[in-house]
Amino acid sequence: MNFKLFSAPFLILMLLSAGCANLKEETDSTKDWSAERLYQEAKDEQEKGNFEAAISNLEKLEARYPYGNYAAQAQLDVAYIYYKDNEPTLALAATERFIRLHPTHPNVDYAYYLKGLIYFNVKRGAFDFLLGKNVDYSDRDPKAMRDAMAAFQDLVKRFPDSKYAPDAYQRIVYLINLMAKYEIHVARHYYDLEAYVATVNRCKFVLENYQQTPATEDALGIMSMAYMKMGYTTLMDDALRVLKLNFPESNYFKRIAQMKNAEGEDDAG
Repeated sequence: MNFKLFSAPFLILMLLSAGCANLKEETDSTKDWSAERLYQEAKDEQEKGNFEAAISNLEKLEARYPYGNYAAQAQLDVAYIYYKDNEPTLALAATERFIRLHPTHPNVDYAYYLKGLIYFNVKRGAFDFLLGKNVDYSDRDPKAMRDAMAAFQDLVKRFPDSKYAPDAYQRIVYLINLMAKYEIHVARHYYDLEAYVATVNRCKFVLENYQQTPATEDALGIMSMAYMKMGYTTLMDDALRVLKLNFPESNYFKRIAQMKNAEGEDDAG
């Protein structure tokens, strides 16, 4: 019979590994805790701002009591704690996992709401230009805004009576206005570059998709200016007619009049 021999260092390593494992088990003060205690301790740690400890207790709860009353709620709490700890990727993964595993849970509406909040707050700096800060983001795709709106729309559609639905609806309105404003920012950027066809296309997109937003006035005004620059007088007059019908006091009329005067002076010179 052949025996496999192990070197002394290998045996020592095995003994040390086993010893560490046993020591970890012996020093885990939570090993005899009930699901209720693990959950309460996690909530206490969360209130103290000890997010890592809170998540650790919730993960232990789920592992030890996977079919108990606290397991599903622990998963949702993990998602919220990651959100509060500014870990959007982990928060989204936890939220989507909860929705997938518990589509009929009484609190699944909150999971959809939380998903929207995560997207809503991710990379807020990307929208600084909308708040008046001098940053050019015209070449960026506002994907986070669209993802947030989709999540809030899911909530409103699936759970219209949810207590989170009114706030979700208000955020949808806000996001629609923000996305329209983004398109106007891009249209202005193209106008400054003298890319007038691209300017008109952006303005048309606003008029077709964001008709009920304040950005409509800007879309019509900038479109009129772009048509004037291209020499499309008839199209400019059509756009101005619609602008006057909806925004009779618009400042764009003055701007276009000044542009016409400037062109007349240039022709006279």
